Amino acid sequence: MLHYDMFNQMDAPDVLIAVDRVNHLDVETMNWRCLLCCISQEKEEIRVKKSRDYPWEIYSIKELLHATNNFHNDNKIGEGGFGSVYRGHTSKGVEAIISNMVLQIAVKRLKAMSAKAEMEFAVEVEILGRVRHKNLLGLRGFYAGDDERLIVYDFMHNHSLITHLHGQLAADCLLDWPRRMSIAIGSAEGLAYLHHEVHPHIIHRDIKASNVLLDTNFEAKVADFGFAKLIPDGVTHLTTRVKGTLGYLAPEYAMWGKVSESCDVYSFGILLLEIISARKPLEKLPSGVKRDIVQWVTPYVQKGAFDRIADPRLKGKFDRAQLKSAVTIAMKCTDSNPENRPSMLEVVEWLKGGVVRTRKEVTNIEYMLEEEEGDDDTDTHFEGFRMAQSDIRRKWARSKRI
Repeated sequence: MLHYDMFNQMDAPDVLIAVDRVNHLDVETMNWRCLLCCISQEKEEIRVKKSRDYPWEIYSIKELLHATNNFHNDNKIGEGGFGSVYRGHTSKGVEAIISNMVLQIAVKRLKAMSAKAEMEFAVEVEILGRVRHKNLLGLRGFYAGDDERLIVYDFMHNHSLITHLHGQLAADCLLDWPRRMSIAIGSAEGLAYLHHEVHPHIIHRDIKASNVLLDTNFEAKVADFGFAKLIPDGVTHLTTRVKGTLGYLAPEYAMWGKVSESCDVYSFGILLLEIISARKPLEKLPSGVKRDIVQWVTPYVQKGAFDRIADPRLKGKFDRAQLKSAVTIAMKCTDSNPENRPSMLEVVEWLKGGVVRTRKEVTNIEYMLEEEEGDDDTDTHFEGFRMAQSDIRRKWARSKRI
């Protein structure tokens, strides 16, 4: 049950979605939803009955202050619009007791409470309560009381993907090609699980490199479900306020607020190009024009110059057939028409398999793109460039229906 005072500060579509979630919860969901019982007007600490089906820890504020050294700045490992993330240590939990050891945890501390922050906290804990997958960051526990909202996760020793592509680890810990493909496949499998195995289906809405965390084995864990949406059976899309990160947003979502599973597919396509090339999703040219990663990559695809797309730091150490296939998949995911984008199940199959169909399409697409030789200047103005790109993609879409 959500705190109904929050509805007064929500847009109408979000109110309907939130009410729909309350009205359509099944019995299993209600078992764990008691973990999120309304915070009373007196702001008392949430009191919960721990379910054997959902063995999360309900931490006290004292425990988390101790774990993070009073949220000391030295323990801060991330910061964003939602708040900050801190590293901590705890001996609480079945795993710690059995192994008789102190565990590392990550604690997300939301910023000053508001209706918006309250909703994001409720949504994230709700979503995390529904998911169980090796490629999704799981919930270890939480605290909700007074003006504090804290979510506790397992600590990811290799931080986020963005630190390896663009951040402090980019030079010190270069991701080789097999590891990049493994991360791409893991992220795709996590999304496919959200879209096709969880009921109601879940749209993440904020797929990006900083929301893909890496464990000790560099296994991808999709994280941060604060913007996620539940999609009831039979609903193809919702219209809502735009959330997410520029450079990753699907056109129909950025312009009209239409959100569907294909929006996540588009964001994943951008992420895949980012993994392959180590280019940022959006960059500012010396002329002041902003160019997205699809604009940057399209001329190379047109010319069949796939080697030019790969991260130069790899120094040619990559499988060229896999590179072509992965770039092709990414271009399909970022098709401007959401109806032409593949499902995440198809993306997983193509990334994993090198299936015959995909390899044939790579050859066919290369042939078509060669017929569309464009200007050598890759700094083309955004609008004109998009028109040429859309024409190429229309031919591409027709080939997929054959």
